[in-house]
Amino acid sequence: MPPSSTSTLRTATSTSPLRTADHVLWFVPNLIGYSRVALALSSFAVMLLHPDGDDRYWCGLALILYFSSFVGDLVDGWAARKLNQTSQFGGVLDMVTDRCATLGLLQVLTAEYFSKQQQSHGDGSMISKLLPLAFVSLALLDVSSHWCQMYATLACSDGETPAHHKSAEANQGRNFLVQWYYGYYWFFAYLCVGAELTYVLMYLNLHFRTTEPKEAHDIINAVIQWGLVICVPACAAKQVVNLAQLTSSFRAIAQHDADRYNQQETKKGR
Repeated sequence: MPPSSTSTLRTATSTSPLRTADHVLWFVPNLIGYSRVALALSSFAVMLLHPDGDDRYWCGLALILYFSSFVGDLVDGWAARKLNQTSQFGGVLDMVTDRCATLGLLQVLTAEYFSKQQQSHGDGSMISKLLPLAFVSLALLDVSSHWCQMYATLACSDGETPAHHKSAEANQGRNFLVQWYYGYYWFFAYLCVGAELTYVLMYLNLHFRTTEPKEAHDIINAVIQWGLVICVPACAAKQVVNLAQLTSSFRAIAQHDADRYNQQETKKGR
């Protein structure tokens, strides 16, 4: 190798040291991801340790912790791109944190609305009776659809570097709703934020207590109700997309199996 090439190699090696797993684990966006996990767990701890919501401080603290974890999802993505610290580990951490946070909040709502039904001795409306079942169903659909989306992206990569599960490449040929969801940022944002706010507002509606004058009570209650009017359609649309994502991922995996089977049969015929 010519001396100039050797010098260049040494310079590249000295300025770009090899990264280890520890480096990736300590990436700034991943540190933000760890903090999101801690904030979400702290939020659920407050919710479960103070289920009666008799103190507005605890209700407010729980929501602040939960929203801080939710906002962290935007910050870690920005940091990953800004610092050139994107990683598959970070993507998995982000996905698991998102899904577990939503799952945890739905679990809290399931327990508290079921408890409310028990206290009313089954005298509530049919909708309120079905809410615990609805929360469980939403949790199952959310986790299964995103897990299958991630698995389909990895399985269909055939050993190559897999595309991001939100990318146009990964969703080529998928259901048009899934392509719209991941392809149009504002559509994606409205559905994600709207779904989370729906669950948060339902928690707040269940725990809303105030000693303020009636006028203030009515204003706050109106904000909650109008918030639900705006957010519930987004939450409903998100479930339709989740269902489309689930079935589309199943079909993509089945098509991949069929293609592999056909390739094997073609090789046998030669």
